[in-house]
Amino acid sequence: MTTYSSRKEIPLEETWNITDIYSEESEWQKDYESIQSLAQELAGFEGEISDGQSLFQFLKKQEDLSYLFGKVYAYAMLQSDVDTRDSRAQSLLDQSKQLSVKVSSATSFFMPFLLSLDEATLKAYIKEEEGLQYFEEDLLESFRYKAHVLSTEQESLLSQLGESLSAPSNTYNMINNADIEFGLVTNDNGEKVELTRGMYAKLIESDDRQKRKEAYKAYYKPYVQLKNTIGSTLSAAIKNNVTTTRIRQYPSALEKALFGDNVPKEVYHNLIQSTRDHLQTMHKYTALRKELLQLDELRQYDLSAQLVKDVDMQIPYEEAFATMCKALAPLREEYISTLQSFKEHRYIDVRETKGKRSGAYNMGVYGVHPYILLNHRDDLDSMFTLAHECGHGVHSKWSAQHQPQITAGYSIFVAEVASTVNEVLLIKYLLDHETNEDIKRHLLNHFIDQFKGTFFTQVMFSEFEWKTHQLAEEGKTLNTEVFNGIYEQLFKDYHGESLVLDEEVKYGWSRIPHFYRPFYVYKYATGYASAIQLATKIYNGDEETLKTYLEFLKSGSSEFPLDLLKNTGVDLTTSKPIDEALQTFEELVEEFASLS
Repeated sequence: MTTYSSRKEIPLEETWNITDIYSEESEWQKDYESIQSLAQELAGFEGEISDGQSLFQFLKKQEDLSYLFGKVYAYAMLQSDVDTRDSRAQSLLDQSKQLSVKVSSATSFFMPFLLSLDEATLKAYIKEEEGLQYFEEDLLESFRYKAHVLSTEQESLLSQLGESLSAPSNTYNMINNADIEFGLVTNDNGEKVELTRGMYAKLIESDDRQKRKEAYKAYYKPYVQLKNTIGSTLSAAIKNNVTTTRIRQYPSALEKALFGDNVPKEVYHNLIQSTRDHLQTMHKYTALRKELLQLDELRQYDLSAQLVKDVDMQIPYEEAFATMCKALAPLREEYISTLQSFKEHRYIDVRETKGKRSGAYNMGVYGVHPYILLNHRDDLDSMFTLAHECGHGVHSKWSAQHQPQITAGYSIFVAEVASTVNEVLLIKYLLDHETNEDIKRHLLNHFIDQFKGTFFTQVMFSEFEWKTHQLAEEGKTLNTEVFNGIYEQLFKDYHGESLVLDEEVKYGWSRIPHFYRPFYVYKYATGYASAIQLATKIYNGDEETLKTYLEFLKSGSSEFPLDLLKNTGVDLTTSKPIDEALQTFEELVEEFASLS
């Protein structure tokens, strides 16, 4: 793996070029001041919007501000993320965050005002002011929320409770990110050292079972010790969500969460039921894992151990990028040339260096282009991460090119489709072109474990959220013991009888930050299933699916997520996409078993 001690050592072409946003900081400062002026102007519209013209002027200035703020925030964040120790970059980011609060405050009057109008009045405004036609769909969409928006006084009271309502989530984040101290593990020198998350990710895949067990016990130790505190924070978060659901007069917390994307609750329930109907394949894979590891008892700390030994796939970045482009060739020339422009024009920051933000992401900057952050390690996982983030990047770039600003952004619900289609096409390409049987088995196992983590685990989490919210809505008790019972049973249901459960398993819920953003993780699973269906058809040469998928990548949020997917032939209001994805999982497990 290529390593660098500082950013100065990294080849220029492997760093992103933020001068595409601003050539110098004085330009950033100028836009920062413009945003402050625009925020004051927008605040001045309170009580002054009385006709189509004044409504248009407000909305136009608001969009102008949004465009500038996107650039101002991105410029600061991108610099901070490549070196979190850079005090100047951190100062710019802090200023941007403070500015965001000012903007929010200046425009907070608008939604209650808009929803105080009757629909006929709004339509009259749109008819009299031609410029409002651009905003028409967005304005009328806001009226869907009318039944769930309170009076100005009530909204003000609820707003004042905002900090209290978010306290459980904030408390958990402090516990999980700042205060938590993991147990001790033995390093390569035989010394006892405190476990870190990064160490855990490596040790839990170790060939040495004792190391896996030691890491597992050390990782769960603080969560078990803090079980009652974390149980209290999660219980409060769920109850707060149920309370606001009732205040805003939604039928259930689930339906409140699905409302923004206009997704019927049947989509959520179909996902869980269809997955449960196919759990026998997961059980078969769990049993196969026990057999291949030659264990008398399979434990949770064995679920990430490598099943194919002695395969070390070193893939330099240049090779990874070239392989990705070959794998994505079924998406045709326009797609590949867009990808190559990412590399040529320095949209990607490739290398891991001290102080750089961990992980990977894509950030679309409207009016500029996407920026992709990587921490590339020249291995198989890094190549898949590259393909994943480039999928987001093309989606962002094309939507910005083909949509006006108002519909250029896209929902989280569809975001993972574009990234996962790339990953599926990549794994199919690698499997089809690999002749070494050990490497092929390694690739199959990689795909299966990725499927397990992105689909089955997220569905299990989704079922946990549904069951716990249901109890709260029925006025039942929520505490650590209840959470333990639900989580342990789900873990058993999803993994089957081959797995012997350690005491720590039932505390798995206590380490999941997503539970403080309720009914969110199901989107990973629906996105993954959608991508499996699309990528399979595209790989098999289905021209109609290819055509509609490429249009989907240019559609932003021009329609609701389910409708955008229906245009590609994926209908999540039925169980078909889920069933077909699970059929693919079954075929993968069968093939892996036959080669093992």
